[in-house]
Amino acid sequence: MYSSPGAGKKVSGRKRHVVVDTFGLLMTVMVTPAGQPDRDAARELLARLRMLHPQLTLIWGDSAYAGTLVTWARRFLRLTLKIVTKRPDQTGFKVLARRWIVERSISWLMNARRNVIDYERKPSHREAHLTVAAITLMSRRLTRVKATRAWTKRSVQPAQAA
Repeated sequence: MYSSPGAGKKVSGRKRHVVVDTFGLLMTVMVTPAGQPDRDAARELLARLRMLHPQLTLIWGDSAYAGTLVTWARRFLRLTLKIVTKRPDQTGFKVLARRWIVERSISWLMNARRNVIDYERKPSHREAHLTVAAITLMSRRLTRVKATRAWTKRSVQPAQAA
């Protein structure tokens, strides 16, 4: 989750709240003003997620979503929200497996030129551009041709009989 810098821009800062699956594919996105607390935005995001994907039962979240949101999600949405925190002895940057999936997915979405700078006035337009970028990523993954390695058994020619 990132908030756009607001200094010198006509558009105030915004945060992108995304939910991705374990492959890093976008499931739902929500754009909010940067001043809105993450837990307030997460309630609406989790409600959207529950309606779109009722089969989900476990969600991994950032430490910004800790607190009463965990019990609220369990009680009202029947979702288990587990918070990924850094280790107590950790100093500096370390890759956290569950959180890295989201960070990697956001970086993939930011490869689309339109998503780097916030040109839109409405958050719904911003959500649409992020969704289009995710659709482009998914379609490229589906149409990608896997390269076969030269050393596989299939590439070995059968011996000719003499």
